[in-house]
Amino acid sequence: MSNFAQKHTKITTFYLLTSGNTRLKEELIHHSRWKKTVLVIPLLASEFTDPENRPVFENMLNELQGAPYISRILFGLDAATEKEARELSAMVQDRKLHNSLIVHNDGPGFSGIYDQLSQAGFALNVRGKGRNMFLSFGIALALGAQTVALLDADIRTFTCDQLDRLIYPVQVLNYQFSKAFYARLKNGVLYGRVKRLLLDPLLIALKRKFTESQEEKVLRLVDFLLTFNYQLSGEVVFDINLLKRMHFAMNWGVEIFTLIEVYRKANNIAQVEISHEAFDHKHQPLSPDDKDQGLHKMAIDIVTTLLSALVIEEGLEISDHFIRDLTLTYLNVADNLIKMYADNAAFCSLDYDPDREEAMVHGVFKNAILYAGDLLLSPYRIAERFASFVGSQPAFQPYVASGLLQTIHECAQNARTQLFETPQTVSWDRVIRKVPGIIYDIINVVEQEKQKYAA
Repeated sequence: MSNFAQKHTKITTFYLLTSGNTRLKEELIHHSRWKKTVLVIPLLASEFTDPENRPVFENMLNELQGAPYISRILFGLDAATEKEARELSAMVQDRKLHNSLIVHNDGPGFSGIYDQLSQAGFALNVRGKGRNMFLSFGIALALGAQTVALLDADIRTFTCDQLDRLIYPVQVLNYQFSKAFYARLKNGVLYGRVKRLLLDPLLIALKRKFTESQEEKVLRLVDFLLTFNYQLSGEVVFDINLLKRMHFAMNWGVEIFTLIEVYRKANNIAQVEISHEAFDHKHQPLSPDDKDQGLHKMAIDIVTTLLSALVIEEGLEISDHFIRDLTLTYLNVADNLIKMYADNAAFCSLDYDPDREEAMVHGVFKNAILYAGDLLLSPYRIAERFASFVGSQPAFQPYVASGLLQTIHECAQNARTQLFETPQTVSWDRVIRKVPGIIYDIINVVEQEKQKYAA
């Protein structure tokens, strides 16, 4: 029964048990009469200007013609010139996707919204997918959306049926959140490397430690995250009432941060198998020698985001010993999983290189965990050494008597809090409370942009 077993009382798993549901799209169209759905697609200009990427994006546009239940498609465009924004608009118009809006984040209209948010104290200085999503979600809210879907722009195997399946639980069955899962395969090779070789073994390692120490509060979150078949998928759908309360990370940890937010704020959650076939999108380089690029950077952001959530919200205490012990347990789990993936690959006649997988674990992902630990623990280490030095020097005794050690401790606490806070957006509920007119300002910009990039 594993192909339709339900394993968590908070999460319903929707499996593809048949070849297709012809009624699914009909029900989506029916519900769209009173329940508006907005689709958000964050993208860079390179998604359609790069000759290698362009056919992938063109296929997505062609497939989206088969989703008449979508009220509005928002293309959140980053790192683009005016000319490139108009090129995107022309591509959209050629497919007669007249319900589309080009959200040119670097254009004067939406740049003004970002400026207004910054002046109100909402720092959005970290450019990237999280910031892009945040504004697009605000626009969806201004447009009266009840359901908001999010798709990555680099899905090489995208079909409209996948979108139908993803949206159905929220739009028709009134779930608060749904998240896609699928098999990451290309040319007979297993992908999803960060999920398989970093996140899953790290979560299993955390579960082992917390089971032994009976840290039930932390264990519940870890179990929740482990229940998802693909935690790092970028294809999700929100009910608007949940979306308004959500915060979003502004780094590579955006997907895991989103799931942690959902854990705290939602009760009716779905994960949806959206494809029978192998699913493929753009693969990031490993970048073993550069902590600021590719999967190496992604790994560090994911680990820091996860540990930050466990420390700040769940009360986890971490130390040098904890990080070292966790890393050793992680390596043991990862090595066992590599053997299991090798066996599964043999069973399915897939190409599998365990040496390459082990090299990723021991050469990149292990170091990402240790580096993340160093980042999070550095204020404590410095403070402890400084306090020890000050306490042992007679010249500092008058200052110690005046509370110097307490000041050092307080400064360390403040630095620790800042480091553990993942760079994130605020919720749109808070934005609207502080800037009541922001929705009207967004609508005005939307109307201007509609004329500018008529689609």
